[in-house]
Parts: sequence; structure tokens; C-alpha cells
Amino acid sequence: MAYDPPSPPSGPIDPSRIGRLTTPLSGDALERRRRLAAFDDALADYDRSFPGAGSPPPPPPPGPDAPQTARRGRPLRWWLRWVMRGFGILIVLLVIAIAWLAFTAPLSKSLEPPAPPSITLLSAEGTPIAERGANIGKPVDATKLPAHVTQAFMAIEDRRFRTHWGIDPRGIVRAMWTNTQAGGVRQGASTITQQLAKNAFLDSDRTAARKLREVLIAFWLEAWLTKDEILSRYLSNAYFGDNAYGLDAAARHYFSRAPRDLTVGQAAMLAGLVKAPSRLAPTGNLKGARARQAVVVGAMEDAGYLTPSEARRVKPAILRVTDNSTLPSGTYFADWVLPQARDRAGGIGADRKVATTLEVRMQRAAERAVRNAGLRQTQVAIVAMRPDGRVIAMVGGKDYRASPFNRAVQARRQPGSTFKLFVYLAAMRSGLTPQSQVLDEPVTIGEWSPKNSDGRYLGAITLERAFQRSSNVAAARLTKEVGVKNVIRAARDLGISTPIANEASIALGTSTVSLLELTSAYAAIAAGEAPVIPRGLAQQDEPTWLDRLRSTRKTLSREELEGMRTLLAASIRSGTGIAANLPVEAFGKTGTTQDNRDALFVGYAGGIVAGVWLGNDDNSTNPGLAGGGLPARIWRDFMRQALNLRDPVPVAAPEPEPIDNAIDAVQDVLGIPDEGPMRVEGPGFDVSVDPDGQVRFGPNDRRRREEEPVPPEDRRPPEEDEQ
Repeated sequence: MAYDPPSPPSGPIDPSRIGRLTTPLSGDALERRRRLAAFDDALADYDRSFPGAGSPPPPPPPGPDAPQTARRGRPLRWWLRWVMRGFGILIVLLVIAIAWLAFTAPLSKSLEPPAPPSITLLSAEGTPIAERGANIGKPVDATKLPAHVTQAFMAIEDRRFRTHWGIDPRGIVRAMWTNTQAGGVRQGASTITQQLAKNAFLDSDRTAARKLREVLIAFWLEAWLTKDEILSRYLSNAYFGDNAYGLDAAARHYFSRAPRDLTVGQAAMLAGLVKAPSRLAPTGNLKGARARQAVVVGAMEDAGYLTPSEARRVKPAILRVTDNSTLPSGTYFADWVLPQARDRAGGIGADRKVATTLEVRMQRAAERAVRNAGLRQTQVAIVAMRPDGRVIAMVGGKDYRASPFNRAVQARRQPGSTFKLFVYLAAMRSGLTPQSQVLDEPVTIGEWSPKNSDGRYLGAITLERAFQRSSNVAAARLTKEVGVKNVIRAARDLGISTPIANEASIALGTSTVSLLELTSAYAAIAAGEAPVIPRGLAQQDEPTWLDRLRSTRKTLSREELEGMRTLLAASIRSGTGIAANLPVEAFGKTGTTQDNRDALFVGYAGGIVAGVWLGNDDNSTNPGLAGGGLPARIWRDFMRQALNLRDPVPVAAPEPEPIDNAIDAVQDVLGIPDEGPMRVEGPGFDVSVDPDGQVRFGPNDRRRREEEPVPPEDRRPPEEDEQ
């Protein structure tokens, strides 16, 4: 009878329970052993029918004191498999990128630099006001240029140009570190190859997609061209300001010589222009161009291209400008808006028309006001804009042909008392009102002791009265009371971006600013929103979501606006700006710097904000020049024409006597209608007229301009002043 073994136990079998007999066995014992062996074999066959069932039990988990065994790493075959997969994915992405470039970048076109567009600027009415075609030089061969020419560009733009493959990882890391430390973008990392890719193939959009395309095209250029070919095309295509494209055009335009004849200093100056050609063009900013030249020479020394003694022998480059362009009307405005217009034109090699914000009638009124002023050596600048920032007129000097330097945009001069706008705005924010009291008495803040320009002090007066007479000591006291930081914050909120010293003397306008930026700050008061960004193009770019997120534009409070408008109206109605008064509601402020170096008037009326500056280019003194004098009258002349107000000069009778002209002048200054009575006497009224028609304000006149000096013999103690 066959043996049928019992079913195996459900749990694991303890091998220790199956022992071996070490003693002699009897017949019964031997039979039991056979049965046990048969059972063991049957059990083994049963276990083999279930995979893993016959494996020894897993060891118990190690205790806290058990020795740690090293974990077995993944096999090398596994890693190689994933490396190959990643390489395959990279190949696929590269193919996709190349296909994308085939549709989005003109890689199939010639690598020769295309001609930039010819730009026609249109006024707000659609009238052509300037047409600028490109001055394109002949292509240059980097291998045929003197070594110091190419070295100047590599030293300042791409020191590792000869060794990288299109991008510079070290430069990227350095730029990221520098920008992080500076809290903003201070340094770029684009190589010469990337700049060629951008200039020759791409537009000026600042997007991540364009940057990626730039990098891919840079790799493509490095694969197909030699380093000297890339450098040659870069030098032939770069923009050097003054509408000059290419090294050949720039060398002939600025120095009247071929690129192969450039000196080290001239090559360094041209290499320095590439960073900011419109701002650093030496025809308009020779000082800035020479400062940049010195930076390039220092970079050439650091790179080993020049020895220290050779670097010290390099002298500032001297210009020999070749004028090969036609001067359009509104040239100062055209120069300012042209870089933006080029970006807006977009297409390469085509003629484009770009609409601007300039209004022809306003521009003519500004130019006429300058001509009527009868200036001799003194320079002038005018900026006029709408409250939303649209610039409608711009004059950057008396004569563009004599000097294309735009004093309305490029010059940084002290604003004088026009800076008090921010002092009093900070005071309004602190809770003061135009009727709040301030002490008009001498004050000392640290080692600074400001004084009133007329030498008169009225004691406790209202803020309106202090602003009206432009009291220096009152502005200093307010700055001390509200805090210098709050005054600076008010200036920043209204759009002033130039450096402002952290000291109380800023109350009198000791920090420099451009007339364009200062006028924009006054436009914020007219608009009720700040900051107002000046613009010269009719069509605005649609802001990105990031621009909207970072936007700081906000509405000024009703208290701030009412307070500031009350002060500005008082200044022009019966204060230091009375010479600018109009028959319509007007607001403004005068400003005169130390030793009468600069004089300004900034104000608004009838939806137009305008600023006027007068001074000398060498910052020398102008005896008798004051913001309440000629600048106020130029502003008034412009606004009368711009707003179609009554002509300021009455029609004269045949052969008038000198006294008739004098009476007309007094009427004009005091705002008295021709048909009404005229009084030149009264409380706080002291006006005299010279035989030649010049109006003089006496020491007893309340409307004395802050900047007009008073002879010591005509001054009187403040207690005699009628309140």
C-alpha cells in the first residue's frame, strides 16, 4: 500500500525539529526513519512546486545595536541605460529646436549684416518731422585691422571670445553675482557671438524666448564660422550712435579716417560706444565718451593687451566729425525719440513710419519763444508735455547746428527752488496744510545755515506764504521737521530717479536732475497720479504681466493735490513767479541756483505742463539771471501761444513815447487789462519803470522775485513789512 504523506504544515518548518539519529536503530526505529525520510522528500517536492516557498525565512530586522551593512548600489547597467535615454531625449530636443529656428529665425538668409530701417518720424498730426536713414559703412575684415582695434572690443565686450563656444558660462556667473549684489541689472553676459546673433537676426524684444533663440543662433554661428569671421561681421554690424552702423562708418564719421588707421585711444572710444551708443555718442556727450574710453583702456591693460606704461600714454580721443546727414525740423526731439522709434519699427531693411507725440504748433511756439528771448551766450532748454507724459515740444538748445547736445534730456543741473515741490509735498503728507505755520527765521542744521536770497525774514508765516516767496529757511525747517528721507521719498514717488544726497540741503535743490524728469514730476501734480513717464511715441507698448505686477503708479490723495495746487497757484499769482502769470488758472514755481548759475521755471496750465531752463554749458555764473525773470517770461510767452491766449504785446500807436511802452510793460507784468485802470502805488506795492521800458520792483514790493538781489541801502528790517 502506497504511503500518503500528511499535508504540510501551514507555517514554516523549524529545521531544528528534524534531527538526525546518532544511536543504533531497532527495526521499528529504522522503519520510522524511512517513513520520516520519505515524508521529508515529499515535503521537499511540495515546496518546489511553489517558487520561493522553500527559501529560508528572512532574517529578523537588525536591532539598534546591530552592525550596519552597506546598501548595495544600483548596477552600472541601470545607470548606462538612463544615460542613453537622456542623450536620446537631448537629441530629440535639439532636432525640435533646429526645426523651430528654421521657422522663427532667418538662418537661411545670408550672414552679411542687413541694412537697418530708414525711419520717418511723424508728428501727432501725421506730418513728417524727421527722416533718418542709416549711415552704413563697408564690411571690415578683422584679420586686416591693427591688433589694438580688435583687442579693444574683446577687452570690454568679450574677453574670452577666442575660447568659448558662443556663450560664456564664467561671464554669466559673474554677471549674476554682480547683479545680485547690486540689487538690479548692472552687468550683462552676452558674448560677441550673441550680440551678432541679436543684431543680425533678431528683434529687440526682451523675452526669454528671444534669449533662447539668441543662444541657439550663437551656437549655430560658432559651428559655421571662424572666430575672425564672427568678429568681422560683428564689427561691420554694430551701432555706434549718431546713425553710424559699422566700424567703417563710425571711424570715418567721428575721426575722418579708415578703421585701419585708428589709434589706440580712438579704437577704445569706439569700443566703449557699443554699450550705450545713443547716450555716449561723443558728438553729444564727449565727456561721457571719454570716460568710457578710459574704462576700455583699463580693460585692455587688465587683459594684457597693453602694458601699464602703454595704457598711461593713451590720450583722450579728439573728434574730427564728418557731417553727412540732413538736419530735420525738431531735431532735439528726433534725436531723443529715434532709438525708441527704431525698436518700434521692428522690421529690418525696410522703410518705416513711426508716429510720435510731438505737436507741430507747440514745437513752433517753443522755438518762437526762444527766439523772442534774445539770448546771447546763455543756453536754453524747453520741455512741454501733456499731464499723461506725452511730450509735445522740446528744445534742447539755441541752435542744433551749433550744438546737438540736448540740454532738456542729457544735461543734469541743479533745480534750485523748483525742488521745494517735494519738500512741501512731504509736508502735506505729514498732515500740514497750506495754512499751517512755519518759522521764517535763520536756522542752522548741523554746519549748514541757509539764508533767504533777499535777506528778509518774516517770522511765523503760513506755508502758502513761505512757498509764495520761496523762503529758503522755511524749506530747510520743513525738511528737518518731516525728515530728509521723506522728502527723498516724495521725489522718488513723483518720478525723480537721479541720485539725491541724504542731507537737508536738498531742500534748496542741490542734487542734479534733468529738465525732462523735473517737468514730469510737476506733471504728476497736474495729472493727480504719479509717476508720470515721459514718452515720445504715440503708440504705447502693451505692458506685460510682470510690468503690471511691478507698477508703482498710484493716485495722489485729495489732500496732497489740493495743498500742492494751492501753493503752486499762489507762487505764480502773487509770488516769485508772477512774471509767468496768465489770464487763465496757472500753477508754477521758480528756481535759481547758487551764484545764478541756473534759472528755471516749471508749471502747468490748460492741460500743458512745461519747464524752462537757462544757464551756461560751462556752469559759469550769470549775473542777474533768475527763475522769476527770463525763464518765467519765456514760459509765459510759450503758454500764451500754445493756449491761444491774448498776445502779450499790445499794438503800439504810431511813434509811441518811451513812457507808453513802459506802461504797457507794467500792465503786462501785473496782469492788468488794457481797458482797465492801472495803479502802481499801494500797500506792499512798489513798481518803477525806466525810460527804456524796464520794470523794476522796489524794496517795499511784496511781489519781489526771490532771486532779484536787493541793494543793501534799499533793504529794511523785517518788522516794517506789512503782513
